[in-house]
Order: sequence, then C-alpha cells, then structure tokens
Amino acid sequence: MTRQPETVPRAPLSRERVLRAAVALADSIGIEALSMRRLAQELGVVPMALYKHVAHKEELLDGMVETVVGEIPPPAPGTGWRGAVRLRILSARAALLGHPWAAQVIRSRTGPTPAVLAHMDAVIGTFRAGGLSVDLTHHAMHALGSRVLGFTQEVFDAAPGPAPRPPAALPPEAAAAYPHVAELALAAAHDGDSVVGGGCDDQFEFEFALDLLLGGFERLHRQGWTSAGGGAAG
Repeated sequence: MTRQPETVPRAPLSRERVLRAAVALADSIGIEALSMRRLAQELGVVPMALYKHVAHKEELLDGMVETVVGEIPPPAPGTGWRGAVRLRILSARAALLGHPWAAQVIRSRTGPTPAVLAHMDAVIGTFRAGGLSVDLTHHAMHALGSRVLGFTQEVFDAAPGPAPRPPAALPPEAAAAYPHVAELALAAAHDGDSVVGGGCDDQFEFEFALDLLLGGFERLHRQGWTSAGGGAAG
C-alpha cells in the first residue's frame, strides 16, 4: 500500500495573520492594488473568511497601520528627553520607509488608531518627563506635526510616474524669472531617488529639520517660555 505524502496543516486564520499578510502584500504590489479578494487569494481562503477578522477594507487599513506603527521600538532607558524623542521619531521613519505605502494610509485615516495614540502619548510623555511644560509640549507637538510619525507633507509631493525634472534643469527663462529658486537648485546636492523634491537627500533634510525643532524646544524650555501673551493655544 502506497503511503500518501503528509500535508502540513495550514496555520489557522487569525486577525494578526490577516494583517501581517496584508502588510506584506501591500509591500509587494502596492496599496492601490490591495483588495480583500486579492488578500484572500494570497492566504488561500475565500473572501468571506476574512470578514470574521476585519469587517471591511477600512478596518483592514486601520489594522495595517497598527501593525506598522507597532514595529517602532522604544529608545533605550536612560536617554535624555531630546535624544529619546529624536530616536523614537527616527525609528518611526525607519518603520515607514520599510512600508512605502504606510504614510499615505496614515494620512487617509479619519482618526488615530490605538497604536498611533500610544506612540504620540509616548512622545508627549518623554517631553513631560524631561521637564517641558504642558504649554510648551502642546506647541512642540503642533510644530512636529506628522514628523512625529516619521514623514512630512511637502509643499509639492512627487507625482507618480516618471521622475520630475530636477530644478537644476530649469530653462533659462524660468531661471531668470525665479533667480532664487535657480540659485538653490544649482547649489544643492541632489539625490535622484528623493521624494522631498528637487532631488534633495530625504534623510538629511528630515533630520536637519528635526534637529532644528528639538534644539528650539530645548532653548525655549531653558528660558522658561510660555505662550501666555503670545497668542492663545490651539
């Protein structure tokens, strides 16, 4: 009697497995191509099986955000507040760079997910543990904006498709009309894979602005700064 080859039992479907598969699939095919049907095919199940774990596409996207933000490690204990905030934000950036679609999905959410709230709470807590007032912390979070989660909204996002022409290639009439833009474009070091715009080094520009902000917060903290008399908080 010929023995039939043993089959390895498939791992049971769970919410975590669904979300991790969705993240991996979005990494592979892009967020626009991700669908419940395509995900079901990837997992080898019928689409209805997914709905036991995520009620609809929006809940799936929320869960994917939770999964990615959950990858952000905390800074090492004993790090000063400025270094701890910097490390946490750069860790968030590293996590999002590993999933190029994640920033787009985070921007599309109508409200923060629990993991995003936990991340923000940790950043706020680090400021407060460092002695910054609630007032200064409030304005610091406004100033950081989406940078807290490792990405920024640029004046002009890079459009999909062929790479835009770098500013250094401005035609002579445009360079004459906008001399300061042309001057900066010619002077800057460029990175062809940049999404910041103008071919600039994304990581350098992100860290440059982050360090300026953190340095400003530290200076204001030492000065005992308060927004009283400088405009209402909000």
